[in-house]
Amino acid sequence: MFFNPLTFLFIIIFFFFILFFFVMVQINIIALAFTRIGIPPEYVFSALFVTLVGSFINIPIKRIPQETMTTETRVDYFGFRYVIPVWKRRETVLAINLGGAIIPILISIYLLLKTGIWARAGIATAIMTVVTYKLARPIRGVGIAMPAFLPPLVAALISVAIGSGYIPIVAYISGTLGTLIGADLLNLDKIKDLGAPVASIGGAGTFDGIFLNGVLAVLLAALFA
Repeated sequence: MFFNPLTFLFIIIFFFFILFFFVMVQINIIALAFTRIGIPPEYVFSALFVTLVGSFINIPIKRIPQETMTTETRVDYFGFRYVIPVWKRRETVLAINLGGAIIPILISIYLLLKTGIWARAGIATAIMTVVTYKLARPIRGVGIAMPAFLPPLVAALISVAIGSGYIPIVAYISGTLGTLIGADLLNLDKIKDLGAPVASIGGAGTFDGIFLNGVLAVLLAALFA
């Protein structure tokens, strides 16, 4: 049996092509969402670039001390064995992600100042805050987790109901700020019990939950409107 080394090379090239195609599709989807919420076309690439690069940047805010019990230590003393629990002092670094939290907040503020839809966006964000707070679940060693596609679906439906002529903008603002407040900020008191080394507000990878919720909410709202 002979193995052609070119076959392996073609497999690698094909894999990178698929990966590149997947990334480009995501980028185009995000760019489309940015365009629909009214970001000028000449700024879409800049906003996208800052968001993607910023998703790798976590800005530390504070350190939260934790005390967790680790393995037990057994000590033999005069024929008796004593089991001593070992307590190790740990801490969780609370940070805020640049691309996953700060940039979406700034975009939301920009959209509010541009459109002046404070009442509609406020109502939608308040509803989303309650929904995401109910959906958020603390997972030890990980952080706060939520169902992936339910929050943007709810944000899209809310925006269609009350957004009137500003459906995509209401969807984005409520999808981002509602998730930020309900899932992250209102659960900060639970971080000290999770045992996670880092708790990043808006930070969980390239396309974080808060950022992705806003983008998906815009696209879903466009389908429902």
